[in-house]
Amino acid sequence: MDVQKSLDELKSQMGELRDSSKNKLSMVVFSGDLDKLLAAFIIATGAVAMGMEVVMFFTFWATPALRDRKKKGKGKDIFGKMFGFMLPKGAGKVQLSKMHMAGMGTGMMKHLMKKKNVSSLEEMIALAAELEVKIYICEMSMDLMGFKPEEMIDYPGRNFVGVAKFLEEAGDSKIQLFI
Repeated sequence: MDVQKSLDELKSQMGELRDSSKNKLSMVVFSGDLDKLLAAFIIATGAVAMGMEVVMFFTFWATPALRDRKKKGKGKDIFGKMFGFMLPKGAGKVQLSKMHMAGMGTGMMKHLMKKKNVSSLEEMIALAAELEVKIYICEMSMDLMGFKPEEMIDYPGRNFVGVAKFLEEAGDSKIQLFI
């Protein structure tokens, strides 16, 4: 009898947990590789098309993809200047994770994408903005790499946040991904 009561109580608690999740996808975007960034945006825009709310948290190596190639950050220390020089400046400068081959592989992939009418990373970012995908950029990663908010892309509702904000968003999400 006590076992059945405990089992019923556990089932009730599990049901409450299941019911508390929203139809939401929360994604950590860690990689700065073209193929992985494309996958992240394809999944994000696909999820919105299926009626889900989507939150993307850009951290570490994914952060440079959100830099605006036309903007500069002022007041950087030597490390910020070095990271700024060494890392890609914007979505158009990211490279493939495999078969980059000194730029040939990335160039071939971009050529094939255009030929087969596959949206570029820049177009996917614009589509995500239209579909109201939320983009959060990790403040710690920005600080470590010396990036300034004024050098990032203009994106509606873009926020610079800490990991606690992402965890708050992910806590009630039906799906959490790490790319």
